[in-house]
Amino acid sequence: MWSRRHCRLRTVACGVEELRCRRREREAALRKARREQQLVSKRLLREDAQEEGEGQSAAVLLGEAEVQQFLRLAQRGTDEKEREKALVSLRRGLQHPETQQTFIRLEGSMRTLVGLLTSNRALLQLEAARCLHELSHSEQSAVAEACLPATSYLLTYLSGHSSDFIELCLYTLGNLIVESEAVRKQLLPQGIVPALAACIQSPHVAVLEALGYALSQLLQAKEAPEHIIPSLLDSSLPQHMLRLMQPGPKLNLGVAVEFAWCLHYIICSQVNNAMLLTHGALPTLAMLLLDLAGAVQRMDDVGLELLACPVLRCLSNLLTEVPVEAMEQMELRDERVVAALFILLQFFLQKHPSLLPEGLWLLNNLTANSPTVCTSLLSLDLIEPLLQLLPLSNVISVLVLTVLCNVVEKGPAYCQWLWPGPLLSCLLNTLVLSDTEVVGQSLELLQLLFLYQPEAAQAFLQQSGLQALEKHREEAQLQDRILALQQTAIHG
Repeated sequence: MWSRRHCRLRTVACGVEELRCRRREREAALRKARREQQLVSKRLLREDAQEEGEGQSAAVLLGEAEVQQFLRLAQRGTDEKEREKALVSLRRGLQHPETQQTFIRLEGSMRTLVGLLTSNRALLQLEAARCLHELSHSEQSAVAEACLPATSYLLTYLSGHSSDFIELCLYTLGNLIVESEAVRKQLLPQGIVPALAACIQSPHVAVLEALGYALSQLLQAKEAPEHIIPSLLDSSLPQHMLRLMQPGPKLNLGVAVEFAWCLHYIICSQVNNAMLLTHGALPTLAMLLLDLAGAVQRMDDVGLELLACPVLRCLSNLLTEVPVEAMEQMELRDERVVAALFILLQFFLQKHPSLLPEGLWLLNNLTANSPTVCTSLLSLDLIEPLLQLLPLSNVISVLVLTVLCNVVEKGPAYCQWLWPGPLLSCLLNTLVLSDTEVVGQSLELLQLLFLYQPEAAQAFLQQSGLQALEKHREEAQLQDRILALQQTAIHG
């Protein structure tokens, strides 16, 4: 995941600027890889409790004749109750993948279902929409594309008065969007972005959560940066999204999670992150980070990790858009942010270790261009807790070492906080590992430390540091760095 630029060293060790350039190139490659990570999923909205109580929640395999019969009864039943019952039976059958295939193969089946969706009978409309929802959950793109005749009606109903019906339409659209490019191509000219923008004014939490889901599915489309995100940024959606992520008593975890992922996909597109900065995205995210840390301290952390992940990613990626000279003027230099991040790192270590790299990547981006943040890291005595993370995994080790490089490269005054101390013994332990990424990052950190703190080089030699490198001398990726470190340690 990390890319390297090999420099040929002959008689002199590479300096601070070259080390910094090499590391920035690696980090750019990692940022690109992280931007390409997506969260494609589908949601299924069912009244499971009611159906289980009736003992009818299991999917039922229906044959062609049964599908035709239920459609006929739904369309021409003797009374509304019989018609509704037929649609309920059809819906339960459509939970089975084979019944879905049977349904879309039947000529006129979708036309009949759309006719029921657009009828003036509210209960029939609702059951028809639930049938479409079951179809939308299929993993077969052919099933999603069979629903194309219904999409314009689903969009129209987003402006209706029933919050339950709007919620169902939003989840159905979100499922269809992610499955088929043909569906997205039809929905865009039909006005899906303005329709979704109108929904964000809803006072209903369930509608807002469903909206966030549908929007996040739309934003993950491969064509989103060119055809979707520009129009979204021109709408009122970004401001309202940030409003719904504001910490406070009105913050809803489910809604905030959905819109945090939406914001993540917008930021990763790099279409116009300057606009997000203008709308106050960074301060909003920073305050949300503080709020998350406060929740951990209050032991009110149920589901917190679901929001922490996209918030950390948003902050990490958005920081790369901030000019270096502007970093020191921003709220993120506040040492409360650093303290909050370490509270979250401790929480992840105990309960959600898979999120540790997310927090460390943010710490890396915070320290990369901000001496103030590095000072906070040192003054709050957070170096030792950081070093304690080194043995956890190679990925975590590389990130921890990168953060330490950010601190050391700020100059001699920062190195004096690190030396003497436990840093050198920890690095000697990493040098005996077999992972070249970890060893390579350790070598760069040592070289920076030696350039600014020659006494550390002497201690390294006295503790048989060069002997620890013997096992890596034949590794092509490390040869130049080992040579450079040896020259720095011996000759200064």
